[in-house]
Amino acid sequence: MKVCGVEIKGNDAVICIMSKQMGLYDIPKTRVAKISVGDAGDPEEMRKFQFTFAKFLEDYQVEKVVIKGRALKGKFSGGAIGFKLEAAIQLIADLDVEILASALIKKTMERSQVAIDFRDTGLKTYQQVAFETVFTSFERRD
Repeated sequence: MKVCGVEIKGNDAVICIMSKQMGLYDIPKTRVAKISVGDAGDPEEMRKFQFTFAKFLEDYQVEKVVIKGRALKGKFSGGAIGFKLEAAIQLIADLDVEILASALIKKTMERSQVAIDFRDTGLKTYQQVAFETVFTSFERRD
């Protein structure tokens, strides 16, 4: 099963695709590391973001999306644009979407028996949270 981890930062959905078969993790090279929206206040731009994201998932045959959850209020709460991007992803037809709490991701990474050095993944530095999110998704199933 291919799963896409997502971290939403500002106008960007930072992504990392991962699959796991017979205990081996695979991170395929993708044409983009993030999908952005120009003006989140423009309905046409939001539709374009949603279409682009859905097409990306279709092209890479992704079956599930896991999004790193953000606080709804308080000092570290997510911004309005981020929540719009999250909703646009969640509303893609026939897509299984799960939101994982950041505390769960942190705890899973600390307790994982699998030692993966992020530098060996070939991903860009800003994709680390998306990687940890999708990795947590697989670790929770085992």
